[in-house]
Amino acid sequence: MTQFAELGLCEPLLRAISDAGYLEPTPIQSESIPHLLAGNDLLGCAQTGTGKTAAFALPILQRLAAEPRDPGLRGCRALILSPTRELAMQIDECLTAYGYHLGISHAVVYGGVHQNPQVQALAKGVDVLVATPGRLLDLMNQGYCRLWKVEVLVLDEADRMLDMGFIHDVREILAAVPRNRQGMMFSATVPPRIRHLAGEILNDPAEVMVAPSATPVEQVDQRVMFVDRADKRALLCDMVRDLELERVLVFTRTKHGASRLASQIVRYGGLSCDSIHGDKLQSSRDAALRSFKEGRIRVLVATDVAARGLDIDDIGYVVNYDLPNDPDSYVHRIGRTARAGAEGVAVTFCDVDEIGSLRDIERQIDTHLPIVTDQPYHSEAGREKALRMREAPPSRGQSGRGRSRGGRQRSRGRGRSNAMAGD
Repeated sequence: MTQFAELGLCEPLLRAISDAGYLEPTPIQSESIPHLLAGNDLLGCAQTGTGKTAAFALPILQRLAAEPRDPGLRGCRALILSPTRELAMQIDECLTAYGYHLGISHAVVYGGVHQNPQVQALAKGVDVLVATPGRLLDLMNQGYCRLWKVEVLVLDEADRMLDMGFIHDVREILAAVPRNRQGMMFSATVPPRIRHLAGEILNDPAEVMVAPSATPVEQVDQRVMFVDRADKRALLCDMVRDLELERVLVFTRTKHGASRLASQIVRYGGLSCDSIHGDKLQSSRDAALRSFKEGRIRVLVATDVAARGLDIDDIGYVVNYDLPNDPDSYVHRIGRTARAGAEGVAVTFCDVDEIGSLRDIERQIDTHLPIVTDQPYHSEAGREKALRMREAPPSRGQSGRGRSRGGRQRSRGRGRSNAMAGD
């Protein structure tokens, strides 16, 4: 079995990895790090929770430490673009941990907070800058950040970056970065649009595909409960109480729905709960996440965008209160549990009107989710409709989609026990 010492990492990094308690690299790390240490560009496909942050952070830190250079006033040597504030902050935390013995400077910039502290952090330049595209462009346009000395460019969660409409911002940022640079792209899925973007950013990249597009984490126990929409909240509250669940992450489709459900869980369910979504102040989102991590609230309600990149290892249950608009989002959601080799449960509440979306998900993952019937809010009408739809032929253009995805699965991307599997 590969060890971190076999990947060519320097002693200070190995010491930091050991200090963090990691024993062996995950597949995305063991396959990516040698390419990146050799200076190659890279396109990596891996699900959330497989350790991809360390896969690019460790080689960057080693490269910058081996060849110290002045980043220049308001400049940086490595730029990491992230789609969300939460993920950007977590990447910055990883840089702190992994670079503890190297003295590499880094900063993180994102919207939703006052820019003055970020401007001050960039004034003398930093080795590594982690940024969300919108805030970075704001600082660039004001003259507070310059990218002319960037040696390494990372686009993390590239598929979500495009889903959130950041492509124009990304291209504007790319225009300000030197062409002679090392490039990396990481994505949970690699559809044609991601390959097209990779062609713009990367030069003859190595490809590391440790998990195929939209393949669920194997350790997740997936279930579906057919329940009328009006009964969903009561079922959720009863489930949390009856199973004595300590930490449950709940997904809704809309920001308004997340806020409303969180308030109802507290008011009518008597449970400790909060929500995170794009309309909340960053300080409120940070406080909710901190309370959830520390166990002061049992239920956190989130939208897909707000939860992207959450790095909480001990979430035992994920509940799809609303089915997502697209099947790939289902995979991202259930990836919030069963992290770092642990087991987890993902429960999907399905109203009769959502069965079409459920069928799309099952076709995507090439499996039928087991139906839970021994719960008081079970909808027999929903179950019967689902069974009829499962027997119906797929619509035009969708035949065999799930099988082709499942058929490409690679064993090397499967579960691991004591691995370094932060996001």
